Amino acid sequence: MTGGAPIVTLTTDFGTRDAYVAAMKGVILRIAREARLVDVSHDVAAHDITEGALALEAAVPFFPAESVHVAVVDPGVGTARRGLAVITEGARFVGPDNGLFTPFLEGQWRAFELIAPEYRLATVSRTFHGRDVFAPAAAHLALGVAPERFGPRVEDPVRLHWPTVRETHGAVAGTVLHVDRFGNLVTSIRANAFAAFGEVTVRLVGRSVPFVTTYGDLEPGQPGALIGSSGRLEVAVREGSAASRFRARRGTPVVVSRFLPVRRVRRRP
Repeated sequence: MTGGAPIVTLTTDFGTRDAYVAAMKGVILRIAREARLVDVSHDVAAHDITEGALALEAAVPFFPAESVHVAVVDPGVGTARRGLAVITEGARFVGPDNGLFTPFLEGQWRAFELIAPEYRLATVSRTFHGRDVFAPAAAHLALGVAPERFGPRVEDPVRLHWPTVRETHGAVAGTVLHVDRFGNLVTSIRANAFAAFGEVTVRLVGRSVPFVTTYGDLEPGQPGALIGSSGRLEVAVREGSAASRFRARRGTPVVVSRFLPVRRVRRRP
């Protein structure tokens, strides 16, 4: 670990009404008193592992590489699902082995099962591994404990089945992955999938929307498509909700096509 207080981020579906997040923070601070705690989000939809993974994908790349990211969206808590510490070149993660860390399981990574009793609380609840298993493991990892000490190597962490992006005949087809709090539709299509197309046409539920560079290029109430801050194609309605306008949700098809101007046929007089 480099100099300075360690950074530990938290991403959960716990919300802030109850004391769950505070309990996790208390555990971390009792072990790593100088840790700087950062909330990524506690408003992930309940049990929505895909939404949690997307929140991590959007935030983690902007943190120092030595940061520890503890994420708990865990509908399988108390079952045989494993707890993991995942180490990549750019980040370190602690949480359930249920696909939350899918965006980071490309390139170089190592994963270890969290089974060593000295790095968890003395009593482990069957319903709150965030407090009793993941928070203490994250704190110890932030203090420099080698990940190998948590347990055996894991070669087959669970991966989410991301919707595939299909490329055919000058078009890229994907789906809506996430609806954010503004009603913007975040899709499975990344910017580089159609970077070579030049001018494009975007279609959603059979309707075309203009491709723009930012929300301000649209008139209030006008729909449009753009590349969002996460590098994914989004469909938005300025000062409105694209989800409501198009009655769209996760899984709704989206197609980006190379724009082909209509050729007018000249008639002979």
